[in-house]
Amino acid sequence: MFRLFRLWRLGARDLRVLWIALRHPSRPVWLWPAVLVIGVYALEPFNFAIPFLGVVDDLVILPLLLHLLTLLLPPDVRVEGPSLRRSS
Repeated sequence: MFRLFRLWRLGARDLRVLWIALRHPSRPVWLWPAVLVIGVYALEPFNFAIPFLGVVDDLVILPLLLHLLTLLLPPDVRVEGPSLRRSS
């Protein structure tokens, strides 16, 4: 269960990185379509028709896809901004 929470925390961080990357002036051309495809995948009708598969998608596959997408970003776009650092 602890690993699942770590995966979700990583997914939340990846969402913030992607949000910053989408507004970055030198973002890759493929980034907007890839984010849209993941968004459509997250809202697909199978999540409503087959609840178990929807849970597996939401808890495991989507965070892994988000992390993969952030790993594919160029290093200058992937840099974490000050809004991603925790204040101590």
